[in-house]
Amino acid sequence: MAKTAVVTGAGSGIGRAVARALLEDGYQVALAGRRASALEETAEGFENALAVPTDVADEQAVEALFAAVRDRWGRLDLLFNNAGIAAGGTVAELSVEDWKRTVDVNLTGMFLCARQAVRLMKDQDPRGGRIVNNGSISAHAPRPASVAYTATKHAVTGLTRSISLDGRAWNVACGQIDIGNAATEMTERMAAGIPQADGRILAEPTFDVRHVADAVRYMAGLPLEANVQFLTVTATTMPFIGRG
Repeated sequence: MAKTAVVTGAGSGIGRAVARALLEDGYQVALAGRRASALEETAEGFENALAVPTDVADEQAVEALFAAVRDRWGRLDLLFNNAGIAAGGTVAELSVEDWKRTVDVNLTGMFLCARQAVRLMKDQDPRGGRIVNNGSISAHAPRPASVAYTATKHAVTGLTRSISLDGRAWNVACGQIDIGNAATEMTERMAAGIPQADGRILAEPTFDVRHVADAVRYMAGLPLEANVQFLTVTATTMPFIGRG
């Protein structure tokens, strides 16, 4: 029987790359994201894809997403909890509205999706499944003027650890992938230069997003008695380790 997955933020970037990799591997994949047209582009050419327009910050929309998976396939084996936004701004400048929206999507949205996934996984037969949360390099260290994004990504690490612990009772494994400078639409600006901690504007290296998809494939392919708790994949020379 084919395995089933939900990928959030599946309309572009890392989410699209991972979703298409899973589809190529024979997974039945529910593609979640806010733009129906983008989800249809991700699903193009795959009969085993289900596009479900979803705002992950909307509790009812998330419930409808996982109900659609249950009704269509009867079970869930994998959640790639990936949807996120990046509102720029320092602690002195960021608006409360931008702070709240970032928390709503990056943290509450991940919680809502994980909650529904675990509820489905713990009640299905055979019981269990896997959740992979997208943390980011910002779960380790901030960029300048990224207070909301960094705070939410640090919080995702706590969410991952809590789900991993709570999930033991139901054979649910949870791990986190922290990604730095994968080449997507979001990182195109890095070639022109982005602010560094010392005030300089420098171009940064990127790496092929397919390597992220391969890493998630590895994490997802393990038996449930094994888990990659945390995995970091970056462009080798990006300014992260040491002084850059």
